Amino acid sequence: MAGKFEISKRKNGELQFNLKAANGQVILTSEGYSSMQGCQNGIESVRKHAKAETNFEKKIAKDGSPYFALIAGNGESIGKSEMYKSASSRDKGIRSVIANAAAARVQDNSGD
Repeated sequence: MAGKFEISKRKNGELQFNLKAANGQVILTSEGYSSMQGCQNGIESVRKHAKAETNFEKKIAKDGSPYFALIAGNGESIGKSEMYKSASSRDKGIRSVIANAAAARVQDNSGD
């Protein structure tokens, strides 16, 4: 079973998507989008940029937790991961995005 992109609506009315692995765990969360078209473009950008590990920026939060961001060609962040307990777990998360993004189906839960 492949992963999936789930589109949802935030409390402020913006749309966002989560990329979930086959086990249902969220592996990437997008920024907020004002339109469905923008959200769908973001999903396509993930599919495109998740093919290369060089597009992932490994980061450390203020509390020391490792996480990553997927970066587009223009330098903008497309999405971010959860906070991980270790750098090796973060790196597994990156590999999971690479493995799941291309074939992930899209499920619209936004109600739009």
